[in-house]
Formats: sequence, C-alpha cells, structure tokens
Amino acid sequence: MPAAESLLHDPAMRPRRFVAGGPLRGTIKVPGDKSISHRAVMFGALAVGETRVTGLLEGEDVMATADAMRAMGATIRRDDNGTWYINGVGVGGLLQPDRALEMGNSGTSTRLLMGLIASHGITATFTGDASLSKRPMGRVIDPLAQMGTAFTATPGPNGSQTLPLMIRGAAPAVPITYRLPVASAQVKSAILLAGLNTPGVTTVIEPIPTRDHSERMLTGFGADLTVEEQDGERVIRIRGEAELKPQTIEVPGDPSSAAFFIVAALIVPGSDLVIENVGLNPTRAGLVEVLRAMGGRIEEINPRIVGGEPVADLRVCHSPLHGITVDPAVAPSMIDEFPVLFVAAALAEGRTVTAGLDELRVKESDRLAVMATALSSIGVAVEEREDGLVIHGSGGARLPGGTGTAVATHLDHRIAMSMAVAGLASDAGVEVDDTRPIATSFPNFEALLDGLAQ
Repeated sequence: MPAAESLLHDPAMRPRRFVAGGPLRGTIKVPGDKSISHRAVMFGALAVGETRVTGLLEGEDVMATADAMRAMGATIRRDDNGTWYINGVGVGGLLQPDRALEMGNSGTSTRLLMGLIASHGITATFTGDASLSKRPMGRVIDPLAQMGTAFTATPGPNGSQTLPLMIRGAAPAVPITYRLPVASAQVKSAILLAGLNTPGVTTVIEPIPTRDHSERMLTGFGADLTVEEQDGERVIRIRGEAELKPQTIEVPGDPSSAAFFIVAALIVPGSDLVIENVGLNPTRAGLVEVLRAMGGRIEEINPRIVGGEPVADLRVCHSPLHGITVDPAVAPSMIDEFPVLFVAAALAEGRTVTAGLDELRVKESDRLAVMATALSSIGVAVEEREDGLVIHGSGGARLPGGTGTAVATHLDHRIAMSMAVAGLASDAGVEVDDTRPIATSFPNFEALLDGLAQ
C-alpha cells in the first residue's frame, strides 16, 4: 500500500491512499487500552509510592496525561523494556503547575484531569489543538461547579464552553449526588475523581451504564467505592479524602484499536487473523456482539482475567455480513467503534440502521456527518439522520472507492483509520487527507496494516 502522492498544499499533512491487497493473516497485538492507560497514569500519580505499568499505550493522548501529571508533581519514567514507573504525590498533594496543561487532541485527558484538579486548591489552564478546542466541556463543568470549582472557559458555538479553559479548584470541595443527563464515562469519571479529595461521599447515578474502568481501577488502588443497582440504575458512591496504594498494572489491548483489524479481517476475502490480548470489558465489547449478530466469525481464545479486566485472544475470519438494526442501548459500550462499524455495514447484505448516536456529533469531529460524507464519496449509499446513519450495503462486493478528492478526516484519528479499512475492500482505493491524527491512539497502525495486507 504505497503512500499516495500529496494532492494537498499543506506540507505538514500526510495524505495516503489505502488500497486492496491480499487477505489479512497472522497474529498481531494492538496497543494498550487508551482508557485504562489514562487512568493508570492518573491514579498512579495520586498514590503514595511507586506504581508499575506494562503495556501502556504510548500514543500522544496518554503522553499528554503523563506530561500534565508531571507538571503537578508526579515522577514518571519509562525503562528500556517499556515498563513505566510512576511515583505519586498522594491524594490532595497535586502541585500548582507552572505552565498551561497542553492536551493536544485528548478529550479524555482534559475531562478527567478537570475532575482531579476540581477538589485540589490549585489553578490550571487547559489548552488543546484545533479539534479539541471545538469540543464542548459544559457537561463536565456543570457538576464540578456544583462541588465548588470555578471555571473560566472560552465561549463556543450555541453557548458551549470550550478550551482554552482555566479551572480553580475548591479546597475543600462539596460532595454532591449527580444523575448523569447523558451516558458519558468521562463525565462520570470526572465527578468520581473530584470526589477522591472531597470530604464525605460523592454519588453518581447512571441511568445507562457506561464503561467502568474508573470504578474497577479505583477499587484496585484502594479507594472506598461501591456500585449498586437501584431501580434499574447504577449508583456509584466514593468516599473522599482517600489514600491510594501503588499497584502493578498490566494494560490489556485496546478493543477500540482492535476494532479496525476485526472489521478489516471480516470484509477482506480469505482473511484469518488472530488479535492477542484484547480487553473485553462488557462495558466496551458491544462491537463484537453487533458484528456477530451481522454474521461475523469472531472466536474468543484463552479467555482470562488480567488486572481485574476480562481479556481474550480473538480469531477473526472473513465472513458474509448482513445488515441489522442496531439496538440504541448498545451505543455506550461501543461509542468509539461506530465509524468502523459503518464500514462493515457498507460491505454487508441489505440495510443497517443505527440510532441514539447523538454523542458522535461532539467527538473529535461530528462523526455522523463526517462518516456519511466520507462513505458517500467512495460509492456507499448512506442516509444521515439526526441521531444515526442508515447504510445500504454492497452485499460483499468491493466498494467503488475514491478517485477524486481525498476523504476529509477533520483531525479525527478514528475517521482516518476507518476509511483506511474501507480502502482494503475497494476497487480504486481510498485516500485519506491526513494520517497524522492516527498517532493520538494507535502509533503503529499503518505498520501493522502494511505487515498484514500484502
């Protein structure tokens, strides 16, 4: 898959055309789970003593989290074997940063760190790249402000609050009970992290369950945290002024990164691929179940528990797929995987209908609009609705591909990787306008793909 010649004038952009090759065969490992990596760094930086982490995702987003924790007093280093050592400052011990916290493209870093700082008596300024600076922060600001934290944000479109943003933590903060108005693991986690240094009990009520890495890992670090089911809702309580204990953490492979290779193996004829050490937390495994419902052959090998998280090796074989109506209730367990699911749907027999995906409009890009435009440009029949897409599949036939303008990725790593996968099942290939954003979550994506698709 040779890189395309640039059709763009910005010399910093890295366009590339992804084209069909042979079947995907062999065994690969994907990078460590991004959500778990962020939390391992943050919680290790709040523990007293040395936390050791293996398998940490070394993408730009997680490195932004590490840099921020260093700026607030933690010592973080990596040895030559890839093990990370984090010496923390203790809950309540964060230091005043002497510079703005640069978040790059990482919404997770920004929102979770806002929660951490919210109950510490320090002031910090958050900055980010052009994409992150457009993303709304109000859903995190609202509950943290109820705890006593003060914010000065940049006004955005439609009354939104965006970066650059200054936060002045409350010491002491006030515990709250907060029912999430939308399903968001980032908002939930931000409140729980603020609760770590808040006297009393902070409570979050989830009408719809979201990924639970924060609850699992905080419990592992020794936080006094409970989860109960009440009237069909999850009620999470954390007792503040916690003392976290250092841990040894093995980060499983990121299911959101594995998703691109799962779909690629399903849609490229002759493929038989094993993806090792994939995290299968039930709050993250929605894509696997949806693809199985579409006819995908995905086998779990050697299922096991690693660091409190369910893990397995996945064997994925090329499969004829058929369209389905995706239950909106599954959306929180695969919210980041919908762009590549849309690609799988484009190769399926019949129609795939998705709904309840309003959250995708406020990700790194408006992923519904961007994917609808991108897929249409390579010959896929797509209907864009307010909260989802309807995709009419090719029945397994290769997609026409793109022969004109490169697909606009809008600085969104998941758009770039999803359209790269689409190129593997196209006649003319698919050119994406910029592969640089891929490094935020999956630095070796292209190298892995090149090694398989010969």
